[in-house]
Amino acid sequence: MTVGSRPQGPDTATPGRPGRPGLTGPPPTSAGEPAPRTDRPKPPPPLRPRGQRLPRSARRAQLLEAAQAAFVESGYHAAAMDDIAERAGVSKPVLYQHFPGKLELYLALLDERAGELEASVVGALASTTDNKERVYATVAAYFDFVAREGSAFRLLFESDLIHDPSVAGRIDGVLNQCAEAFAEAIAEDTGMSSADALLLAVALTGMAQVAARNWVALDTEVSRHEAAKVIGRFAWRGLAGFPRQDPGESPAAT
Repeated sequence: MTVGSRPQGPDTATPGRPGRPGLTGPPPTSAGEPAPRTDRPKPPPPLRPRGQRLPRSARRAQLLEAAQAAFVESGYHAAAMDDIAERAGVSKPVLYQHFPGKLELYLALLDERAGELEASVVGALASTTDNKERVYATVAAYFDFVAREGSAFRLLFESDLIHDPSVAGRIDGVLNQCAEAFAEAIAEDTGMSSADALLLAVALTGMAQVAARNWVALDTEVSRHEAAKVIGRFAWRGLAGFPRQDPGESPAAT
C-alpha cells in the first residue's frame, strides 16, 4: 500500500514518525519530491458521544471546553467552528444554537476564564488577615491559574486577538479588577493613598503574572509552589517597606 493511501485512525501513527498519532506524511509530487506539509494533528476524540442530550448549561460548558482546546492549540484565526464542533461531539447547528459566531464563542470563553482568575485573586486576598500570607496567596493565585489544565491563561495573556477592542477591553478589565482588589488591601493596611496603592498593586500583580507565565515557558525544575513562594517573598519584602499605619497616623515620609 502506498504512503497516503493507508487509513488513518485516531490511534494510527505514521510510519517513520513514532509517537505522533494521527499525522499523515505529505503525498509525493509528480516529480517524486515530497510536497510541503499541510497536515496537522487530528482533533482529540469528542468529549462526549454524538447524539447524547445534555442540559443547556452542561452543553454550553462542554462547548467552551472544546473551544478552549481549539483556540489554545491553533489561535483564534486558525481555529475553525468545524473543528470545535467535532471536538465537542456535536453538529455545527448545535454549536450555532449556543453561539452565533466564532467571535461570540471566543468572548464567552474569555469572560468565563477571566472571571475564574478574578475569583482566585479575590479569594486569595480574603483567605487570611495576615498581610504576608495575603501577598503569598495572591501571587500563588496567578501561578495556579497558569498551571491549570488546558492552558486557559494563554487566552488572557497571549491572545492573538488582543487588538480587537472587545477582547482588549475584557483582558484589561479583569487585570484592572485584580489590581484594584489588591490595591484596596494595600491602602487599608498601609494608609497609602488610593492612587499610590493602585500603582503599587498594578506593579505587583503584573510581576506575578509575568513570572508565572515565564515559569511555564521555561519548563524549569522549580515546583509551582516554590516558584510562587520565591516571587511572593520578593513582593512581600517590597511591601514591608510600607508598614501598617494606625488610624489618624500620617504615612512616614520617604
